[in-house]
Amino acid sequence: MVEQTSALNIQLLILDADGVLTDGGIFVDDQGNETKRFNVRDGFAIRAWLAARKEIAVITGRGGLALRHRLNGLGVKNLISASGPKKKVLEDLLQQLGIAAQHTAVMGDDLPDLPMLKMVGFPMAVADATPEIKAAAKWHSTKNGGNGAVREAVEFLLKSSGEWDKAVEGWG
Repeated sequence: MVEQTSALNIQLLILDADGVLTDGGIFVDDQGNETKRFNVRDGFAIRAWLAARKEIAVITGRGGLALRHRLNGLGVKNLISASGPKKKVLEDLLQQLGIAAQHTAVMGDDLPDLPMLKMVGFPMAVADATPEIKAAAKWHSTKNGGNGAVREAVEFLLKSSGEWDKAVEGWG
């Protein structure tokens, strides 16, 4: 396990999709098309994170175009979907981006996220995460996944490093 670090040093934020960026619900219409619901405040926070010149990635065990479309609209380049074991995916991504695990935060909600949380310097959990995820996390949101938890996490991280005001400058 990587030594726990403060929120001050985080350069990469990894998010799970279902249960973190969404409330975990999946809508399937009569034609079999899958859609998801995203929180606009989480979207603003992702744009603020990118404005602070930080890296962000979404690692999810599911595929689907709804997530890709949403992330494209926010400027997120790193999406690894239908990923399989998330620990290996995270190891590869860290190497690709040249960012150390201790300068990485992961926000998760359920057991497939646990190996990633154990690898990074700043593990985070949504309010409605499973007990195992909450126990592994250094920080918990007060909001449930899909209901502003990502906004809360990004605001916490950027305020901790003194970068929030600059990142949101000119948006209001």
